[in-house]
Amino acid sequence: MGGNIGQLGIHTCKSPAADDPFDPVEPPKRPTSNLIMHSMAMLGREFCYAVEAAYVTPVLLSVGLPKSLYSTVWLLSPALGFLLQPVVGLASDHCQARWGRRRPYILTLGLLMLSGMALYLNGDAVVSALIADPRRKRIWAITITMIGVVVFDFAADFIDGPIKAYLFDVCSHEDKERGLHYHALFTGFGGALGYLLGAIDWAHLEIGRMLGTEFQVMFFFSALVLTLCFIIHLCSIPEAPLRDVTKDTSPQQAPQDFPLPSDKMYQYGSIEKAKNGSVNPELTLKGEKNKSPAEQTRKAMTMKSLLSALVNMPPHYRCLCISHFVGWTAFLSNMLFFTDFMGQIVYQGDPYGAHNSTEFLIYERGVEVGCWGLCINSVFSSLYSYFQKPLVSYIGLKGLYFTGYLLFGLGTGFIGLFPNVYSTLALCTLFGVMSSTLYTVPFNLIAMYHREEQEEKRQQAPGGREDGGGRGQGLACAVLTCMVQLAQILVGGGLGFLVNKAGSGIVVITASALALIGSCFVALFVRYVD
Repeated sequence: MGGNIGQLGIHTCKSPAADDPFDPVEPPKRPTSNLIMHSMAMLGREFCYAVEAAYVTPVLLSVGLPKSLYSTVWLLSPALGFLLQPVVGLASDHCQARWGRRRPYILTLGLLMLSGMALYLNGDAVVSALIADPRRKRIWAITITMIGVVVFDFAADFIDGPIKAYLFDVCSHEDKERGLHYHALFTGFGGALGYLLGAIDWAHLEIGRMLGTEFQVMFFFSALVLTLCFIIHLCSIPEAPLRDVTKDTSPQQAPQDFPLPSDKMYQYGSIEKAKNGSVNPELTLKGEKNKSPAEQTRKAMTMKSLLSALVNMPPHYRCLCISHFVGWTAFLSNMLFFTDFMGQIVYQGDPYGAHNSTEFLIYERGVEVGCWGLCINSVFSSLYSYFQKPLVSYIGLKGLYFTGYLLFGLGTGFIGLFPNVYSTLALCTLFGVMSSTLYTVPFNLIAMYHREEQEEKRQQAPGGREDGGGRGQGLACAVLTCMVQLAQILVGGGLGFLVNKAGSGIVVITASALALIGSCFVALFVRYVD
């Protein structure tokens, strides 16, 4: 069952983009500048995430969102992402747009992120300007703000898979590793920059007075950073379109060689590899004709076949998904409630006290310090990402994976057992280790699994040629990032109940326990490729 995921919807296509490191011509080595440009999408995405983390709760409170709808806001977008992400990942594997396979999806999701931010940061102001009736104004403000938060979260969570697949498509194996490290580096830098800008008191600055409120100021900076970063990203490395050779070639043309516009072109899927700058479509057409109706039916990209592929994924993919799910559940459990933990447990404040009371002011102070802890996490995530490449040569991917989970588990455990301001802020550096690990190591393993599969198929096929059963990297990345949405659903639906019953301290202990369990799992069950 090892090839089920990649055998859905495969067409006979060709692409000059280097998707498979074992094709006759491997992708050229990419300059560092290209990989940095490609990583700018992660900077823009994480910058906007940090702005959301800092401002979405005040925005929701300011429009009067009922507490009964909070769970709906936080659970709807990950639920949609979990259901739809594999479908879009599979569709991008076989997208034949002229601009490439991944970039049309990245552009669309980037525009959705921008639209979501515009709605939840500006919706209240727009509604106030258009509607005078207080009751209707409140209903419309809540509706638009909720839609904005859900759309932004959905697109921001969704976009990680196509970005990773885009990197894998156009880079050699060595450049994939370098690119993932740059992704993690700029992810941390973008988060730190977003948290720092969110800590500035814009109301007393000229730009704040000019734009109106701090929400409009942050939308201005978020839209500017996101737009610039995604323009740079989409222009970083050329991505070639796929073409269906059976549609482009008539039977009369079949015996002739089909010229290719580049000496580095090859085929994606199940067609004869290019040799000497040309391809013989006759072999392709003959292969298609010889296939049984059952094989041709299996190729149809349907929801049923997709679910079948997900259920029957190879064991090593399944174990990697489980470890990713456990890791993100532990990480999100801690991060989503960390500022509240600082305010209530570390500073002993009271979020439910009167707004002019000492206890409430102490809680607010704890939340502010907690934001600085999240900033420390982002900065250290970038620094650790920089040192990952030399570290992997000493301890390998298994060592990196195990170390990330173990350090995070121990750090959060100490924070829960000994809640102190200075030790907590110091241990926030270990959050950065976990963050960087989750953004790099699992996707490195996906690339290695894909490389290994393609090499096995090349050796097993007659004459050393592949038989077209390769696993689509877009779907593989999408399935892996689905685990993030599943973790969000579990954290949003389950830990909120625990916090209400036992307080924020239980969240940190839960995160520690999950991470320590995850460290054992990645050491014993995840398969690593030599």
